[in-house]
Amino acid sequence: MTKATKSADSEKIFFADHNLLKNLCGEHDKHLKLIEKLETVKIKAWGNSVTISGKNGNVYKVSTLLQQLYSMMEKGWHLQSADIDYAHRILSEDITCELAGIFLDTVFISSQKRVITPKSIAQRLYIEYIRNFDMVFSIGPAGTGKTYLAMAMAVSYLLERKVQRIILARPAVEAGERLGFLPGDLAEKVNPYLRPLYDALYDMMDMERATALLNKGLIEVAPLAFMRGRTLNDSFIILDEAQNTTSEQMKMFLTRLGFGSKAIITGDITQVDLPTEKVSGLIEAEKILRKNTGIRFVHFSEVDVIRHPLVQDIIKAYAQLDKEKTSNSNG
Repeated sequence: MTKATKSADSEKIFFADHNLLKNLCGEHDKHLKLIEKLETVKIKAWGNSVTISGKNGNVYKVSTLLQQLYSMMEKGWHLQSADIDYAHRILSEDITCELAGIFLDTVFISSQKRVITPKSIAQRLYIEYIRNFDMVFSIGPAGTGKTYLAMAMAVSYLLERKVQRIILARPAVEAGERLGFLPGDLAEKVNPYLRPLYDALYDMMDMERATALLNKGLIEVAPLAFMRGRTLNDSFIILDEAQNTTSEQMKMFLTRLGFGSKAIITGDITQVDLPTEKVSGLIEAEKILRKNTGIRFVHFSEVDVIRHPLVQDIIKAYAQLDKEKTSNSNG
């Protein structure tokens, strides 16, 4: 429980549980110092209260942030420093957003006992779409959780016996190197393209269990070409790096969907490695399928990046470069 008193340029919030308040502030007030970097405010903790000083808009946002974080902690949520940045981004996008509806929505608990939840408004929408629709496209830059959250949902569905198997696919497209020059047989040549899918899988469950499921065929990791001619029933299917599918490959994949199955298609349309004369199957699919009421598209941006803060800055910088190139070419 909290209560607050306000003046012209400050707000004082009283918190009922001193221990929870200490955790909210962080060791040596590190959480409050982080918030001060994110917003132009001064925050002072004393006893069971926190005083926020600054411009009205900034004070209101920080007050909302602190009270919502505290409310979630009352429900047993463990606050981490990174979550403050995510929560601040969410409220900066929509100050009316209920953080509990995002952070307390458990998608999966990994073998390391890490609770996997959405960390942004777009991620929460993505999870809702996966639960309620059989085909979902997620489009956006690296680090936005497109594949990771889909993988968490897939493993959850398999362990809860909502599907009989998981199928993970990627197009084996050369990004600067040719497959023919790589050592080994076909499987060894293709394996590097599939490694990110294995990495995400092993992050969800211990290697021994994952290996057992792979050996039984309950989880299959394969190049996209291996999907041709199959009908996939009672499966959770993820196509990763879909921006590197051709129009023909995308049509082939989408028509594999069988009864009782879900298909999640992820990709970043700014990272197409196809030859210039080839149309990206992902870009084309959005154009021709976006009005289909049984299919959903989710778009992510740098706001949704759940990686090192520098990744968000890098994505912004390259996006600005792309805008400048487009402007110069048009000029």
